[in-house]
Amino acid sequence: MNDTTSDGERAIPKITRDDEAAGSGDLVRENVERLKALFPQIVTDGKVDFDVLRQLLGDEVEEGEERYGLNWKGKRRARAFAMTPSLGTLRPAPEDSVDWDTTQNLMIEGDNLEVLKLLRRSYAGKVKLIYIDPPYNTGNDFVYSDSYKRPLQNYLEKTGQVAIEGGVATSNADSSGRYHTDWLNMMFTRLLIAKELLRNDGVIFINIGDEEVSNLTSIGKEIFGEENFLATIAWQKKYGVSADSKGIPLMQDYIIALQKSDQFCPGLLPRSEKQEALYNNPDNDPRGPWTSGDLLRNEYRERDQFEIIGPTGKSHRPPIGTSWRHPQEQIERMISENRIWFGSDGKGVPRVKRFLSETKQGVVISGWWPHTETGHNDEAKKEVKRLLESDVFQTPKPIRLLKRIFQTADV
Repeated sequence: MNDTTSDGERAIPKITRDDEAAGSGDLVRENVERLKALFPQIVTDGKVDFDVLRQLLGDEVEEGEERYGLNWKGKRRARAFAMTPSLGTLRPAPEDSVDWDTTQNLMIEGDNLEVLKLLRRSYAGKVKLIYIDPPYNTGNDFVYSDSYKRPLQNYLEKTGQVAIEGGVATSNADSSGRYHTDWLNMMFTRLLIAKELLRNDGVIFINIGDEEVSNLTSIGKEIFGEENFLATIAWQKKYGVSADSKGIPLMQDYIIALQKSDQFCPGLLPRSEKQEALYNNPDNDPRGPWTSGDLLRNEYRERDQFEIIGPTGKSHRPPIGTSWRHPQEQIERMISENRIWFGSDGKGVPRVKRFLSETKQGVVISGWWPHTETGHNDEAKKEVKRLLESDVFQTPKPIRLLKRIFQTADV
């Protein structure tokens, strides 16, 4: 994790193995307590009686092997590993930090799964936004081998801080029979814990490429619930394609957005001057500036075929193949409330007035993020080089992309 200020101030704690440490807490025990609060009769001597739970749930229990979902080798083990508490602890490292006593930011060094478990102890249910940029699993972009017994040792080996016992770790190559399986096991455990960190109005954004977008969507929906899947956002990471590109070259990556619950409310983008200029007030309406919208529907509905009489007595009917957008009674009420505009001379085709004061105070954010608004790969590389004077990251993300994520999360 890395959260630093623009001037680089940061405090760095490091993860260490400490069997006497408080650790990350026992998630399994907490889950049992949650079940007990809902169904007291299913817990006996601290153990869950699943037969009683099935009876209470009735027909809602899925039985048998033929069920909808994504399965792979190691999934059950990965879920169990996510539930086990960490035996590590975080130790401050003032000697590696900048302005330790005054900084408000933190960069934590350690295996990210162990760090998530440790953060969960203090931050469960408190985080508004999580953004992660995991390996895309292109076949050569990450080394994977979670150790269920030695997570800290595994981290030290993968980062080259100690020698790897029994051979050299390799990338998750296409030739591996566990090409997708290894990646899914890595992501599944981390997303399970990430969900625990989020507030009820929290949201997680996950950058991903074409290789694993479908699998990430599947496990995201499983962990967070189908109803909490927000969108697969398309981010235009390139502004052009090479003339010698083969097949169908992609210009986009994806960002999977998942909410903790329906309490999440997306933010809005500020209106541009051009968008603000669409609103004016030619009739000095006390409700303020407005813009007009079409009162017609491009569909024939017999119920909405009727005559509208303008202020000058001119009659208006829907053209053939169309109908009014609202019933007659509602339109008559809108006319009485001065919500229908007939033009400055009172003879124009009726249009509905939409007041700026009654609209959302910003622009709704869509699922298409063009590079003109959110940056691209080349921009990100130049930003990193400007800060660090070298290309230390293979796939950095532009600041404008992160800003759009913050705006969408409303933080």
